[in-house]
Amino acid sequence: MDIEAIRSGKIQALAGADLEDEILTKAHLEKVNLSGANLVGVDLSHANLQSAHLDGANLLGGNLNAADVRGSLVGVNLTQGNLEGTDLRGSNLRGANLMGANLSRVSLGGAFLSGANLSEANLQGGDLRSSDLRGVNFQGANLKGANLSEAQLQGADFSNANLEEADLRGANLAGVDLEGANLLCAELERANLEGANFKDTCLIGTEAES
Repeated sequence: MDIEAIRSGKIQALAGADLEDEILTKAHLEKVNLSGANLVGVDLSHANLQSAHLDGANLLGGNLNAADVRGSLVGVNLTQGNLEGTDLRGSNLRGANLMGANLSRVSLGGAFLSGANLSEANLQGGDLRSSDLRGVNFQGANLKGANLSEAQLQGADFSNANLEEADLRGANLAGVDLEGANLLCAELERANLEGANFKDTCLIGTEAES
């Protein structure tokens, strides 16, 4: 496999390729097809993957720090991955596995993540405005200071999650599970909380405190 040709974007057809543990920092991978590729432990920090196809790819433990990954990532495995500051705005991450991933300061505005697994993930300070997060598993996740305003969160599981100072203004939280969650000083103006489970939830400093 010619890694330099891959880094420069000269090879576009990489579906199913084995690139485990390769160093592809700052690579130009716009519109490249990496569907089903083995990208375990790969370093894609600061890479440009805009409009790339990563459906079903295995990025277990991969490093996408500050990368531009605005594309298709349906069912991708990003367990324990590093996506700090990664640009995923408008991306399709339906059914993706991001369990335990570092997504601090991530840009996910307008993205589609319905059915994704974000349990134990770090989303502190992340931007998830207007995203489709229906049915997402946020169990034990850290969303301190995250922006979830206007997001679709119906049926999401936030049990034992940290939502301290999170922005949930105008979000649809119908039927969400917030058991044991921390919403200290979270913003809930105009949020739809119909049918939400608030058992053992910390609501100090919120409109729902009473």
